[in-house]
Amino acid sequence: MIPFVRDFDFAHGRADQVSPRIQRVVANNPGPFTFTGTGTYLVGWKDGPVAIIDPGPDDPAHLDALTAAIGQRRVSHILVTHSHRDHAPLALPLARQTGAPILATRPPRSQTHASGAVDEDDDAGFQPDVRLEGGEVIQGEGWTLEAIFTPGHASNHMAFGLAEENALFCGDHVMGWSTTVVAPPDGDMTAYLASLDRVIAGDFQTLWPTHGPPITDPGPFLQAYRAHRLAREVQVEARLRAGDGTAAQIVPSLYASVDPALWPAAALSVEAHLLRLVRLGLAKREPDGGYRPA
Repeated sequence: MIPFVRDFDFAHGRADQVSPRIQRVVANNPGPFTFTGTGTYLVGWKDGPVAIIDPGPDDPAHLDALTAAIGQRRVSHILVTHSHRDHAPLALPLARQTGAPILATRPPRSQTHASGAVDEDDDAGFQPDVRLEGGEVIQGEGWTLEAIFTPGHASNHMAFGLAEENALFCGDHVMGWSTTVVAPPDGDMTAYLASLDRVIAGDFQTLWPTHGPPITDPGPFLQAYRAHRLAREVQVEARLRAGDGTAAQIVPSLYASVDPALWPAAALSVEAHLLRLVRLGLAKREPDGGYRPA
């Protein structure tokens, strides 16, 4: 069982000091894939330059809340974990207001979602000023952030490690309240699992997802997160061998206890598992788009 963490103290638009160097402002965009809303992080001291991580949706009220939280401080960098519409659109208005550069990795390789089932499609117009590859170090007064490439949820997903607090801003790669949707064609399950291993190897003390509360005991949580994905893969393969040939046929069996309104999103992750099984030589894809055991 994944030890999910769902309760935390927040109010939309309120700036909370959540660690010595981190403030969080939660946007008022709650939903089935954003939980309570997008958590934008301000990294830096109260009287020094700050970096902003995941500015969030194009919401004037959220921009006003961030402006109030920033106060008289200079914004040195605007960092974006990936270009989904609940993370990236406010970057440009914030950059115009503050003069800070936008840093993120390349645009996604393809359309993020295979259907309209998930309401966090890409911000098509998003373009960073500085394109990150992973491994770059971004520094400010009393803080050091390292860009850590974590594709899987999106092909252009970047996490940011805060050296002084041994913490990771993990975007949507790991979330404390739920598992992460991996949606082909841009989402990739093999890449996701490799990135998860990279985060596990980082041995971070705290994970700060963009949605929901922090994960303060990452070791057991990440191991359970990984085990869940591998167990789901075994279940998908079993359903394939039982005669189910599409994600839509598999989902009702594996997600019987889940609200059917979420089944279209679950089908995207099942499709990602099926594509991984093809890559592993355990399944074959039919000309009509279905699958069968190899």
